[in-house]
Amino acid sequence: MKKISFLFLICALLPYLQCTEANKEMPSQKIKSPNALSEDTTDHHSFAKPKEAQTKHLSLSLKVDFDQRILSGKASFTIDNQQATRLILDSRDLQIEKVSLGEAETPTSFTLSKAEVFLGQALTIKIEKNTKLVHVYYQTKADGAAALDWLQPQQTAGKKHPFLFTQGQAILTRTWIPCQDSPGIRITYDAQIEVPKDLLAVMSASNPQRKNEEGIYKFEMKQAIPPYLIALSVGDLVFGEVGARTGIYAEPSMLEKAVYEFGDMEKMLVKAESLYGKYLWERYDVIVLPPSFPFGGMENPRLTFATPTIIAGDRSLTSLIAHELAHSWSGNLVTNATWNDFWLNEGFTVYFERRIMEELYGKDYANMLALLGYQDLENDVAELDKKDTHLKLDLKGRDPDDGMTDIAYEKGAFFLLLLEQQVGREKFDAFLKSYFNTYQFKTISTTTFIKYLKENLLEPNQVTIDIDEWIFGPGIPANCPKIESDKFALVDQQVKLASGGAPAKTLNTTDWSTHEWLHFIRHLPKNMAKEKMKNLDQHYKFSRSGNSEILAAWFETSIKNGYGKTLLPEIEAFLVKVGRRKFLTPLYGALKESNQLEVARKIYAKAKPNYHAVSTQTLDELLEIE
Repeated sequence: MKKISFLFLICALLPYLQCTEANKEMPSQKIKSPNALSEDTTDHHSFAKPKEAQTKHLSLSLKVDFDQRILSGKASFTIDNQQATRLILDSRDLQIEKVSLGEAETPTSFTLSKAEVFLGQALTIKIEKNTKLVHVYYQTKADGAAALDWLQPQQTAGKKHPFLFTQGQAILTRTWIPCQDSPGIRITYDAQIEVPKDLLAVMSASNPQRKNEEGIYKFEMKQAIPPYLIALSVGDLVFGEVGARTGIYAEPSMLEKAVYEFGDMEKMLVKAESLYGKYLWERYDVIVLPPSFPFGGMENPRLTFATPTIIAGDRSLTSLIAHELAHSWSGNLVTNATWNDFWLNEGFTVYFERRIMEELYGKDYANMLALLGYQDLENDVAELDKKDTHLKLDLKGRDPDDGMTDIAYEKGAFFLLLLEQQVGREKFDAFLKSYFNTYQFKTISTTTFIKYLKENLLEPNQVTIDIDEWIFGPGIPANCPKIESDKFALVDQQVKLASGGAPAKTLNTTDWSTHEWLHFIRHLPKNMAKEKMKNLDQHYKFSRSGNSEILAAWFETSIKNGYGKTLLPEIEAFLVKVGRRKFLTPLYGALKESNQLEVARKIYAKAKPNYHAVSTQTLDELLEIE
């Protein structure tokens, strides 16, 4: 999943390492050695007891009811039963109607535990010691399933038909399917989904490319995946081919733009395979969702869910697609055992994404993007509690969504870059390719990875790295690789001129990319005079940009500088339209910090119906909404 800012490209080997001033000031902290850790893969975010009885295959049969805003039907599980007399599934805000066992569907009893915050309820089903098949009949609660986003026609591009999409990561699949909702439990699945006849259903599985007359669609996912990757979307969708194995699903009015924007998808797939081995999921397609999608992208196997905010018209924001594609190896193929090991998904994916983009667009492009990623990392380190700046997390008793910060993404990626620099790119590529092959379709813990790293990379190459500091320690270690960019150095010169009052028309900004503009906006002085901000805005038309990244960066800077009050109508329009949490949190946060909390709450009240539950949960807390 691409969550925060850009997740960027890998630079070539760099000659030296450096510590930032911010990290020099960070107090030391005793770190627990990984050698003292036991191999504990207990998932504290699931009620499941897989050692007793574990789900292996799901057959799903659901009807989509847009009028009542519910899914209803049956989930049938084939289980690996160790002579257990109970099967425990995760359930949250589901109405369980009945449960039966075996081919004969013999009725059985079940209980639901008291609901717990974030986790929901344990659905405990009475089974026999020889039970292999369990059927659960249920329906979701109207507007109560946090994974489901039901959109009215006016919230879509076409304005004629409703739309539905799911978002399962981290532990929301249990709000639309009763299941063993843990990343450490992989299952295969098939599904039959009934939808209104004028709509198309697609899933993270084998997919149709056009509507049928019955409105009934069948799916199959032959490769075992964790439940958070089971995904469904229903809407007025059409398909456009990009390459032999790649294509786009989108609403009709969005398709042509999307096919152009993602025109390099097939090239990305070929480059990825050349780096780390064959793509094992058959097809790689992308669906462009309505603006309420809370993330940049979600790596649902075979069908990445993507935000329309990356469609800029110039392919400048499509590193996100490289990121989600890279998840086909790191995350989907080799999965974190628990949410405490989330960095094993995202850190590897960011590293891989950057390598793909460097192959396609070159080192100079890569260096700019890597620096933007480092800036995001510095911001998170400054804002988060120290314990949350470790790669290996302790999220027991907390929503695992709390761990989805740039620490996992960027600190993880820079750790891998450091390893690459220490042993050389050729050896590190061979190591990663072997790693993906060794653990394909399996889950892995941080402890297991450290052991594999030592035995297969560090010890054979006689390399010593302070693993404790990187994985179990706070902040950005002193030996974090230094990234440099000639283009950003030129941008810095223009920032200095603009800060000194030079007229915007005199600045040298010819042919700047999105990345250069972002670097420019991010580095404007915090106390820049309103007149200077106005001058820049009038000349470069930042507040009317069609590029969501530039808009969000400009609005945040403007709010912090006091110029945002002049742009409140534009800021409100942006916040009402876009539901991507990456943009929402900094903008609402900037309004709050600038003593405009009531303004933020007023905008939020208007915009909230357009947001997914993932975003509203974060914003309710931020804006102190009870």
